[in-house]
Parts: sequence; C-alpha cells; structure tokens
Amino acid sequence: MPSEAAKRARREELVGKKKVLSKDQEDPMEIDEHHNHQHAKEGFEPLAQEYYKGQHIAAPVKEIKEKWKLLPAFLKVKGLVKQHIDSFNYFINVDLRKIVKANEKVTSDVDPTFYLKYTNIRVGMPERMDADVSNRSYTPHECRLRDLTYSANIFVDVEYTRGKQIVRRKLVNIGRLPIMLRSSHCVLRNRNEAELARMRECPLDPGGYFIVKGTEKVILVQEQLSKNRIIVEVDKSGNVVANVQSSTHERKSKTAIFVKKDKIYLKHNSIADDIPVVIFLKAMGIQSDREIAQLVCGNDHDLHDAFAINVEEASKLRIFTQLQALEYIGAKVKVTRKTATVRRTLAEEALEVLATVVLAHIPVENLNFREKSVYAAVMVRRVLVAMNDEVQVDDRDYVGNKRLELAGQLLSLLFEDLFKKFNSDLKLNVDKVLKKPNRTQEFDIFNQLVLHGDHITSGFVRAISTGNWVLKRFKMDRAGITQVLSRLSYISALGMMTRISSQFEKTRKVSGPRALQPSQWGMLCPSDTPEGEACGLVKNLALMTHITTDDEEEPIRRIAYALGCEDVNMLTGAELYQPNTFIVLLNGVILGVTRRAQKFISDFRRLRRAGHISEFVTVFVNTHQRTVNLSSDGGRICRPLIIVERGRPRVTQQHIDDLIAEKLSFDDFLKRGLVEYLDVNEESDANIATYERDIIPQTTHLEIEPFTILGAVAGLIPYPHHNQSPRNTYQCAMGKQAIGAIGYNQLNRIETLIYLMVYPQQPMVKSKTIELIGYDKLPAGQNASVAVMSYSGYDIEDALVLNKSGLDRGFGRCQTMRKFSTLIKRYPNGTHDRLADPPAEDSELWNESYSALEQDGIAGVGEPLGDGTVYINKQTPTSTGLETGIAGMTQAVAYRASPMRYKAPQTGYVDKVLFTTTESDQTLIKVNIRQTRRPELGDKFSSRHGQKGVCGIIVQQEDMPFSDQGISPDIIMNPHGFPSRMTVGKMIELLAGKAGVMAGKLQYGTAFGGSKVEDMSRILIDHGFNYSGKDYLTSGITGEPLSAYIFFGPIYYQKLKHMVMDKMHARARGPRATLTRQPTEGRSRDGGLRLGEMERDCLIGYGASMLLLERLMISSDSFEINVCDECGLIGYATWCQYCKSSKQVRTMQIPYAAKLLFQELMAMNISPRMMLEDAL
Repeated sequence: MPSEAAKRARREELVGKKKVLSKDQEDPMEIDEHHNHQHAKEGFEPLAQEYYKGQHIAAPVKEIKEKWKLLPAFLKVKGLVKQHIDSFNYFINVDLRKIVKANEKVTSDVDPTFYLKYTNIRVGMPERMDADVSNRSYTPHECRLRDLTYSANIFVDVEYTRGKQIVRRKLVNIGRLPIMLRSSHCVLRNRNEAELARMRECPLDPGGYFIVKGTEKVILVQEQLSKNRIIVEVDKSGNVVANVQSSTHERKSKTAIFVKKDKIYLKHNSIADDIPVVIFLKAMGIQSDREIAQLVCGNDHDLHDAFAINVEEASKLRIFTQLQALEYIGAKVKVTRKTATVRRTLAEEALEVLATVVLAHIPVENLNFREKSVYAAVMVRRVLVAMNDEVQVDDRDYVGNKRLELAGQLLSLLFEDLFKKFNSDLKLNVDKVLKKPNRTQEFDIFNQLVLHGDHITSGFVRAISTGNWVLKRFKMDRAGITQVLSRLSYISALGMMTRISSQFEKTRKVSGPRALQPSQWGMLCPSDTPEGEACGLVKNLALMTHITTDDEEEPIRRIAYALGCEDVNMLTGAELYQPNTFIVLLNGVILGVTRRAQKFISDFRRLRRAGHISEFVTVFVNTHQRTVNLSSDGGRICRPLIIVERGRPRVTQQHIDDLIAEKLSFDDFLKRGLVEYLDVNEESDANIATYERDIIPQTTHLEIEPFTILGAVAGLIPYPHHNQSPRNTYQCAMGKQAIGAIGYNQLNRIETLIYLMVYPQQPMVKSKTIELIGYDKLPAGQNASVAVMSYSGYDIEDALVLNKSGLDRGFGRCQTMRKFSTLIKRYPNGTHDRLADPPAEDSELWNESYSALEQDGIAGVGEPLGDGTVYINKQTPTSTGLETGIAGMTQAVAYRASPMRYKAPQTGYVDKVLFTTTESDQTLIKVNIRQTRRPELGDKFSSRHGQKGVCGIIVQQEDMPFSDQGISPDIIMNPHGFPSRMTVGKMIELLAGKAGVMAGKLQYGTAFGGSKVEDMSRILIDHGFNYSGKDYLTSGITGEPLSAYIFFGPIYYQKLKHMVMDKMHARARGPRATLTRQPTEGRSRDGGLRLGEMERDCLIGYGASMLLLERLMISSDSFEINVCDECGLIGYATWCQYCKSSKQVRTMQIPYAAKLLFQELMAMNISPRMMLEDAL
C-alpha cells in the first residue's frame, strides 16, 4: 500500500494539473457546488470526487490507438478488387453447377429411349491450345504478349445411351471459359513475390480482369434496380404504380399494379389487357368479396371506402367465382407456345400463367395460391396507401433499392444462355441423326459434344471482347459492359476496377439519379465521378465497400420460423394488419408475420453475430410499410462497422494489439462479434458514431475510420477536407492521367501505348490510403519545390514557370513506348508474306530509310528511327487467291514491298522486338519503340488538388529567385490560383512537406485527420524557419531581395499525359478526301484546319468577301467546270447536253463540293440552274 505522504503528494499533483485546465475544459464540478452537496447526501460520494478510478471526470474519451489497422486486414480478405474475384469464384464453383443441374437432361423427340444427362461440371486450370508442347499451363503474361485468350477448359461428366447400353464418360470438354486473373482457377493465385516475378507478373497488380485476344478487359460493376422487390412510384401522369421485377433461374418478368381512373389494375407482358385487381385475386381462389377486402384493407375503414369501387367493377363484369375469373383472364392470355399440341381450356391457360409467369418469384406448389394472393394483396394495399400518402412512395435512387451486378452474375447469365443454346443445337443434331434408320454403327453422342464446344468458347470471347450482352432468352440487350483496362498509371487501373456503371441514358438531363444521396455515405465515393454527361451516373466504390454474393435461403427461413414468425398460410386479413403485426419478408417473398418485431430483429442479429447465419445476411424494419425485411441476395453494397454495446465499442485496444501481432485476422473479428457488415438498409436502422467521443447511450456502431468514405482514387489527395469539393473531383479525373509507374513488370510489357516516368518519387505528404493501396510503391509524380509568386508575365492563367536546371536533372522526364505489330500471313494459294533483306548499301535501291534494318529485315534493338525509317521490311505476294495454279504448286510469285515506316516528329529507338506465333499458328511480330521526352512549353502538370496548369516558360536557374539556403524553386506558381479555388489543402501540403523535409520523415495528410498545422509550424520554427512557410527570397535577375516574403516549399506535382508533342499539328498542302476533294480531317490523317459555319458567318459579317473566296474555294476545293449560259446547267467538254450546242458554254471556277451537290440534286430530279453575270 502506498504511504499517506505518497497519497497526499499524488493528490496535490492532480490538483495542480486541474488548475492548468483551459477555459473551455472548465471543470463541471466547480460550476455547481450546491449540486454536489445534494449528491453527497444521497450517497453519490464517488461521483462527487474529481477523480474516479484515477481518471479525471472531464477527461476526453480514450480512443483506440491504431484502430485503422483493421483496414489492411479487411483489404486482405475483401474490398477493392476482391469483390470481382469472389463473384467470379462463386460463379465457377457454385453457379455453374446450378445451371447445369437446371438443364441436366437432353432427350430426343425421335427416339424416346435416348437421353443424355450431365452429372457433373468442373473448370480446369488455364492451358495452352498448342498441340506440340510438353508443358500445357501458361501465364497471363504470355497471353498478353501472344494475343491469346487466358482461358481454361470446361469439363462435364455425362451419362447417355448408346444403342442398348448406358455409357458414362468423365471429363468431356465442351468449351473454354475465360479466367479472371487472381481468381481460384488462375495460376497466379496464392503465389509469393518471387514466384510472381518468375511469371513476369506484378505483385501489386489487382487482378480481377480478363485477357481476351491479348487485351485486358474489365467487366464493370453494373447498377440495377433490385429484383423481386415491390417498388411504388408515381408515374408521369401522377398515378401510383407498384412494380415488381421477378427474376428466377427459370424466367424473368415484370408485373405492375397501377391506378387508372381510381380503379386498380394489374398489367403484365403475357396478358394482353389490363386486368381489374379483384378479378385477379378471385382467379387465385379468394372468391368472397369480403375476404378480398379484408386481405387488402384489414380493418381500416378509409381503405375499405377507397377499395370498394374495385369490387363493384368485378360485379359489373358479372364475375363472381374463381372459374369465371380464370376464363376472363384466359381469354386475354397471349399464347407463347409454338405448337398447341394439347388444346387447353381458357381457365387452364390462365391458371398456368398465374402460377408460373405473373409474380414468378413466388412459388406455387400444387396450385396453392395462398402466398401469391397475400403478396398481391399487399401490393394493392401499398398502392392504396400511397394514393393518399406521399411518404409511402419509394425512392428509385435510394442505394438500398439498388443491386450491383458483378462479373460472376453477368457471366452466369451468359453461360446459361450459351448452355441452353448448346443443348438445343445438340438435340436438333441428335434428332437429325436418329431420323435416318440405316446407320452402320451405333450413334455415339460423344462426337457431337466435342464438335459443338466451339459455340460456348466463341460466345464468351465475343461477349467479353465487344462488351455486348445480347441474351434473347432473358430479353437482355446491353452494350458497353466491358472496357479495356486503362494502363496509364497504376491508379487508373485500380480506379477502373472499382468503377460502377449505371444503365441510365446519359443524354437525359435528370438530376435525380445524378445527385449525391445521403444513403451513399461510406458506400460510394462522393468525389470520384467524371464531369460532363456521365456526371453522377458513373460512380466509384468507397475503400471499405464489399458487394455481397448470394447466400442460401433455407437456413434463414428455418431460423425465422424458430424466432416466432407465423406462417402466412394460417392467417386471415384481419390478423395481417393488426397494429403490432409486422410482415416478415425474405428476399421479397412473404414468410409470415411476427407480433414482436423488435425482439425478432434483436434475436436475429444476435444469432448473426454469433456466426449461426452468414455475416452478409441483413435484417431491417420498415415502420412505414410495417414489414421486417431479411435479405440474403447478391449485389447489395455493405461495409464493416465496429459494434458498440452499452456505450462501449466491443473492439478494445487488446484486440488491435493482437491484430498487429498477427494473432487475429479480420475474419476472427467477425466470428467474435466485434465487427459486422451492414448494408444500406440496415444502416438506416443503426446509430453510428464517427469517433469514440461521439458515442451516446443509443449508439449501436462505430466507424472503423472516417476517411473510408472516400474511394481509392480520392484517397491520394492530402487534406481533402480543406478543399472546395469540386477540386477533389477534378483531381480524381486527373490523378488517373498522371504519368508514373504502371507495375513492376512495366519493362516486360508490350502495349499499344505506355507512358513511364523516369524518376517517380513517393509523395512527401502521404495519406493512409496511399499506403493501403500501394501507391507509394508505384507512384506517379515528383516532389517539386514550389514558390508561390508572380514572376514574369508567363505565369498568367495557371501557367507554370519551370526551372531549366531542374529539367536537366530529370524533373518531369518521361518515356513513351508504342507497339507496332504485323502478322506474317499465309494465303489460300500456298504463298505467304515474307521479310526481305535490306538492299545492299552500294545498290541504287538503298537510301537512308533502310539504315536501321538488320539482316533479317527487322530493325535492330537500340537502333534510332527517324521520320520515314523502315523498321519491318515486309513484302506481300501480288496474287493471293486460289486462281494462280493449284495449291502446293507454287510458281515463282512476284512480291511487292509493303514496309512498315516510323512516323513521328521526334526520333524513336527500338526497345524490344518480339517474334511469336498466335493460336492460329501465324507468325506475329511486335516492335516496341521508345521515345524519351523532357518537359517543354505547353506540357500539362497538376498538383493533387485539381490545380492544373501548362508550362508557360522555361527559365535558366540563374534567373530564378533563391532562398538563404541557396534553394531555387523547380516551379513558380502564380498566387492568383488560390483565392477563387479555395484549395487550402495545397497550402497545408506545402507546410507539411516542408516540415517533413526538416524533420526527415514523411507527414500524413489523411482526410479528417493527418498531421496538424500547429505541429508542422512548430517543427518549422524549431529548424529556424517561419511558421507560416514563407521564406526570404532574393531575385536571381537583380540580385536584390524580393520586397515580400514568399510562400515556398515542396508540393507533389504530377505530369499528365497531355503533351504538346502528341497534339501539335499544322498543314499547308496535303491529302484530300475522295468524295468532296476537300482536305481530310484530323491530325492522324494529316488533315486541314477547318473554317466552319460559324467562322464563315463571322467573315460574312465583316464583309470580307475575298478572304471567303480564298478560304472556301481557292485553298479548299477549287474546280473548273463548263456552264451553259443559255440553260444554266453544267456542260461537259465545252458541250451543253441540254441545248445540244457549244455556243453559250462558259468556263468558271466553283468549289468541287458545289458541283457534287448540283449533281446529287439532279439525281433527285431537281435541276439547279446557274444564272451567270460577267465578272467585273
């Protein structure tokens, strides 16, 4: 025990500390002495003391240190690109089997004894198609180089009849499936860095894309309205509509219940007319009007009054029984079957449509329509309620009503379509063969299976390479689902993997879907969206978002019944809508009702946290609609949060320490019920604290880290919370265009166009996101010393002044690599292209353009290529068709030269040459040509705050200002770039960067946190600098001190891909278009600069007629024609065809386009006549 003296000393020390408390931390105990006495009397002695358990009562809440370490743990298992990979794995391991199980039998109409049954399906590992190789497995890098598709065989086990016996075959190949990189069937899976390096693959590459014909393709995340859910909306004319998109493995259909002239109708594609809703309910077996009214309205008299008109309408149509209702509907059903083999009564037709097509996602077993009729009644009730109450209308743009489709779901639809087509083709072939009775050998379907495999392969390749998903079976026709993975920089590739594309038309100027929804908090990045027409429609996932895959429904259904949910088949309408009754829905299907909703939900959550149910199943209550919703379907957006119980986060410092020591993984946090996933709907039920200090007794969850509301691209910005919001959006667009490092394997890649930075640096001011996604290992930019001052007039409007010596030392220097490739083709007549030797140097054929070629007709590696230099001396045969003699009998074929020449204003160097063969065994040659560029006037730079500018002038270092330390800036930026743009983050970045240089460590500018300005200023003062970041500068021109202190320090600058070298274009004479004989258009075709309609109008306004004549005719497409003075039509060779004379024919100049117009008009039976006058 401590002695009394020690205790007293401690008390005095604490009292001393207490006096130091600042004004705003004034001790609550001093404020109300009287209050204290009250407490003391009631025995609250401990609370009246200033210190309780050694802590001051007014002390701030203790924060968990290093809590953000949960993020890397999360990103190891989920998030960013993992959702693509999880989805693909689910497709390969689960969905494929389900699809094959649903379509497992092929039978024949000709021979009833014949059948073919698929017993199993599996996907192999990626293998080469080449026949003559010993090692069949290959790497993605080889596919990129050889223009192959990275795919694996699909094997099925089949059982079929051959004659009288039953044959079982294993591992029959029915096609090839493109494999997603880093998925469960990819060779890169679970490899360490050394193994990846041997495969020429970058360990930081995210994976999650496909390689099809050598190009990297990403299936973008697609945003859809959720299926199997009732969505109530108001249409254009102000009527209420309840829509349901039903979607099952068998069929997809859309059902609507809507109001027309105060009556309620049902609409569905397979029924020709709108059906009054009472008739619809009667057809499903609820005959009594009273029961219908009760199912829809319960005991609510207002609703009864509103609904009565519908009951009257049914009796006006004289429909009272189920049979009458079915006949009424049956008369309006569109018959879809091709052959009406069995004539069915109208009532049977209607029954089948009601059971299987209308509201298809609700199962009907043995014609028990109870569940479906209750569901329909609930829909009708929602419409009735929404007619009087605006709150009941759903919001289409609410993120909880959306589902995101990932690669797995889209491929599964595609495979289902291809597989059904494969089976129907197979059946047709079997029938064709079995029809012929006189076969010599027994029919073996195995040969047919193998022959048809190409259909599935080409179907996948076509869909992924064009991006068009056209599936007749599911009425699906979407374009632009896949895009080429952008490899401008590491961050552009990563940003593309998290992009969400919406199927909304971009042309409509609607603000609703584009607006930033509150429900997007933490799920979608608020900054990262393009400007322009796609604004707000193309979104990006936030850092900790995960997209769910489907979970089994059966265990959830069992648990729901165990928790006191009453089966819907037992209830009447009066019980459905009692005040304390909530309807329980699982994925949009009614399970039953519960009388104690809150208890049901809390029990359900407890079971989920204990791990009895999958962590992605959500439960939430909708008080407006009086429903409890359970969801386990795929495509919901969710994110992890720390659970708070009784005002304490369940994650303690001990847990985090264990995580850092690698004793715990993220999955352990889930299993122990410390962290859980919430989707958007359940999030609206929760009360989430941003920081520990915000926790109140009602709090249910705590954010892991607030900066995770931003995505991967916006996470690069330092101090984004100090910038005006659109600036962050601009940076998100420009960060993807910054030239930097692409991957560790960037020098082994041969791509159409690669930009590489020569000296990339990691930023001085980092953020946590930068470390999490590995941007510091593959950066795109350099730390430049920036002086904010006006210097010469060359820095106006955001132009930058660059230091020439900085450029000499390599600032902003980059390399561009271009791929040029050619095929050595074989032709039908046995001839093929060839590579020719360069002409001998002493022959007259030789000229400078052949200087780079080596003996094999290809330029040597390292050779410089000037404009017009030949780098592949290819020759093609003059005749390639079959008509030149018999194949194999090759006569001496004449070849013509078709060399590939280098066209560019700057010298390039041959970097790599690749010789290989493609899948079709043709020789493929790829040449990579490299240019090194230093920054020049007009190149574009930008800092990480949306502050872009072009280089305005390059100044010698001796003319630049310099500080006392002799530092002269790399970049001078005009101070007028700050006031209107309000990019305070940039100023803080300069301070933090400067302090970091002094202290010798990297600073952090993480959103909603980061290094504090106060601390940065203190470091600056400690090192003898001004706390505000301003320095004393001396002019380099006059040698006198500048008359103001200059804000001077390091800022991270990115060089963007827009360079003058690629855009510069001028022309005098050049090629013309064939049709109009006007100059061609565009830089690539060496085109002219067009004087358009508006410029023409301007010149007309000035009355500059000779200039117009010169621009629009003489310099463009002047043409000499003959015109007959008599009739005004065009003549030919001084002869007028119309007047049959050459007397009055005159020669004149008009634009060729005008001549063309006249002739096209004459073709349309309009005769344009020219009235001529003498030119003065």
